[in-house]
Amino acid sequence: MWNQFFLLEEYTGTDTQYVGKLHTDQDKGDGNLKYILTGDGAGSLFVIDENTGDIHAAKKLDREEKSLYILRAKAIDRKTGRQVEPESEFIIKIHDINDNEPKFTKDLYTASVPEMSGVGIIKTALPDMSRENREQYQVVIQAKDMGGQMGGLSGTTTVNITLTDVNNNPPRFPQSTYQFNSPESVPLGTHLGRIKANDPDVGENAEMEYSIAEGDGADMFDVITDKDTQEGIITVKQNLDFENQMLYTLRVDASNTHPDPRFLHLGPFKDTAVVKISVQDIDEPPVFSKLFYLIEVDEDVKEGSIIGQVTAYDPDAMNNLIKYSIDRHTDMDRIFSIHSENGSIFTLKPLDRESSSWHNISITATEINNSKQSSHIPVFIRILDINDHAPEFAMYYETFVCENAKPGQLIQTISVMDKDDPPRGHKFFFEPVPEFPLNPNFTIVDNKDNTAGIVTRKDGYSRNKMSTYLLPILIFDNDYPIQSSTGTLTIRVCACDNQGNMQSCNAEALVLAAGLSTGALIAILLCVIILLVLVVLFAALKRQRKKEPLIISKDDVRDNIVTYNDEGGGEEDTQAFDIGTLRNPEAREDSKLRRDVMPETIFQIRRTVPLWENIDVQDFIHRRLKENDSDPSAPPYDSLATYAYEGNDSIANSLSSLESLTADCNQDYDYLSDWGPRFKKLADMYGGDDSD
Repeated sequence: MWNQFFLLEEYTGTDTQYVGKLHTDQDKGDGNLKYILTGDGAGSLFVIDENTGDIHAAKKLDREEKSLYILRAKAIDRKTGRQVEPESEFIIKIHDINDNEPKFTKDLYTASVPEMSGVGIIKTALPDMSRENREQYQVVIQAKDMGGQMGGLSGTTTVNITLTDVNNNPPRFPQSTYQFNSPESVPLGTHLGRIKANDPDVGENAEMEYSIAEGDGADMFDVITDKDTQEGIITVKQNLDFENQMLYTLRVDASNTHPDPRFLHLGPFKDTAVVKISVQDIDEPPVFSKLFYLIEVDEDVKEGSIIGQVTAYDPDAMNNLIKYSIDRHTDMDRIFSIHSENGSIFTLKPLDRESSSWHNISITATEINNSKQSSHIPVFIRILDINDHAPEFAMYYETFVCENAKPGQLIQTISVMDKDDPPRGHKFFFEPVPEFPLNPNFTIVDNKDNTAGIVTRKDGYSRNKMSTYLLPILIFDNDYPIQSSTGTLTIRVCACDNQGNMQSCNAEALVLAAGLSTGALIAILLCVIILLVLVVLFAALKRQRKKEPLIISKDDVRDNIVTYNDEGGGEEDTQAFDIGTLRNPEAREDSKLRRDVMPETIFQIRRTVPLWENIDVQDFIHRRLKENDSDPSAPPYDSLATYAYEGNDSIANSLSSLESLTADCNQDYDYLSDWGPRFKKLADMYGGDDSD
């Protein structure tokens, strides 16, 4: 019956606290048995007398730390070392005593109570407590055990109580009137000043919104709310003008954005202040009557014509005079100019819509008294189209007709282009030229869709007789004034297969292919080359042939004669003119006409045969060539100017030394020595006393 023992905690005696005694029936009291204790706290907290089995608590125990200990006991024979009984287990329980006072889980508690609140677990002792008067309160709370009876223990804690804010205060402006100044030319959105209403509340309860009440200046200014500082910022909403109004009086409201319905009975949660804004006058640049100008002008307008006008005025009270000018960076070609006083724009050069259909220039208006005050305005000039270009072929057409073509066969469809741009679109017409209204070979068919077809009129064409046809076509538009042009279509006659595909358009190739083989053609070509080589060699040998010298014997030396073996190239060509004219200029025939000028004789104007009176173009060309070759009035005019004789009336007389042999002795050639080293040889020949 010793499986459980009881022990009081916090033993304060001087001796060890007796727990209990272990004993076995095998113990005869002779000291042969030994008691051993194991388990929780054995040997440290609990000790046993191994001879008697008495158990004592060696230390003071605390139930709050551990309330139960489990131990095991054994009885051993000292002589044999064997257990005399099986090991048994027992429990030691610690009895509680009131040794701990009540303790709060926190040393400091924090609580919040809305101001103006009612009864709660911790309730206010005063009605309508205001956070704005006092926000923090500290309360000490005591807790006692044993129901507060004598001998019980107690503990205390501190509770910090904060009154939280409610929106029970409206915003209030610290002053009723605010004054701001603004120049009249400030940009839109400029901040003029800040106003702020005070609200004792905090957080979102202190958030407010500013607005301008209806009245003077409500459309000229605006107020925005700074969410960070809760200030109202006055900004410019429209352009200010000192000349129109110098002073604005605004009524600005400040109201809470989150009102509490429980406190609406305390009054309106907003306040109003008066804001006065004075507009200051400054020197402003000129103002144009429009934001931009659009001018339309015909491209055939004459130079110097007025095409439009711009106007500007000085918005200041001074109303200074204004001068106008064109920014030449926008009119580099100087096509336009402007009257400096009245702003009239006129042209300096002809206009061409096809070159440039728009001109964008910038006009500057400047105050005469203050050149720093200027404004710019864009002027867009649109050039309107005038029908001043004739239609023409859209491309170069390579047209051919097959030799085996049948009448009515379409061989080409042509289209035209026009640089003009009529408002109703292009409409072109195609006709034969009036000089030759009826062409026996081809017909021009107007398709009524700005194209025309070329159709054959006869059965078959011959390359040998006519390899190329020229077909003039008259093209004109329907705009005013009507513009027309004549385009000539070149039509070649070609050999085609049965499907109409072109094979060859060369008449000579057809003849050669029909009569000669390839080998024969090569032989003929080689013969022609050999003949050309022989002709070149013969001409070279003839050119190198030496002419007989004027003086055959070297011993036949004549005084003052220098002999040259080579004559000038011009002297060899004696067939191009009458050599007798060179020897005697007075023997010329005065009756011959000069071809270097228009003959003075009035020739009768010859009448040419019309083109289509002779269908064969080859005969027509040969006839015209013969007529022009025999016409002395037709250029170019050839002439021959000869200078191989000396003038009869020359003051210097003859320049030849052949006739001055008898007069050499009377001349003094000493001056040749003064002419330098280049004339030394002549000085030696003529200046010596004994001349050879």
